[in-house]
Amino acid sequence: MRLDKFLQVSRIVKRRTVSNAVCNSGKILVNGHKAKAGKELSVGDVLTVTFSEEAEQVFEIVEIPPGNVSRDQAATLYRMLD
Repeated sequence: MRLDKFLQVSRIVKRRTVSNAVCNSGKILVNGHKAKAGKELSVGDVLTVTFSEEAEQVFEIVEIPPGNVSRDQAATLYRMLD
C-alpha cells in the first residue's frame, strides 16, 4: 500500500490530499529515509511523522489492510513507538 493511502486509512492523517502534501514536504521518514507519497510500505516499516517542530511521532506498521477499514480497526494497523 502507498504511504499516503496508509496514512489516510490508518487515520494518522485525516485526508489523503493532506497526507500526500505532508509526504512530499519531507516530513515523513520511512525507516529513517525521506519518503514520497508513492512509497510502497511493508509490515515492520517504521514511520516517523513530524507534525511540527515540537511534535514528532514514531509508528511501526503491524498490518497492511487490503482497502479501507473502520475507525475502530484503524488503530490496530500500527503501534506507537517512543
